[in-house]
Amino acid sequence: MARESSIVRTTKETDIKINLNIDGTGRSSIDTGIGFLNHLLSSLALYSNFDLDITARGDIEVDGHHLCEDVGIVLGSALNKALGDHRIARFGYSIVPMDDALLISSLDISGRPYFETNELFVNNLIGTFQTEWLIEFLRAFAMNSKVTLHILKLRGSNSHHIAECLIKSLGISLKEATRKIDDILSTKGVL
Repeated sequence: MARESSIVRTTKETDIKINLNIDGTGRSSIDTGIGFLNHLLSSLALYSNFDLDITARGDIEVDGHHLCEDVGIVLGSALNKALGDHRIARFGYSIVPMDDALLISSLDISGRPYFETNELFVNNLIGTFQTEWLIEFLRAFAMNSKVTLHILKLRGSNSHHIAECLIKSLGISLKEATRKIDDILSTKGVL
């Protein structure tokens, strides 16, 4: 059975369509209207090995916050839907360096949503991209995918490097956690 999903979500602030294939090759087609977000999502697809198509429009003339958060909501929902009842490794983690940046991501696809991070960014902007938008994306993604997600910065001061390093680490962790296995990894027998 294919581990794929498609979700469309339209609000007064955003209009988002996402197609996700967990068992992909890392191919992506991303168009959000926010260049750096496109870059991060393409990287996420590549490192997770997910095929990901995203078309998103929003009130970015006001602020990119709504769009970034809502993309996280829809992508998280798409992941949760695509996983369905499949038996997966459940846990994934990785530690990734990128120049001055060194980050860990650790996740548990458990049905218990939670997001935790430490102070990631020294600067508030990466070009015109506000770093808090990435935090809102991650929080929305974790809550809507029903994943426990911890992101920990060990080192780094360059915000661009930190953001890219974080997304690469998250992609690798997702690839590991969504790996198919034969049994349910839980003492309860269910997730």
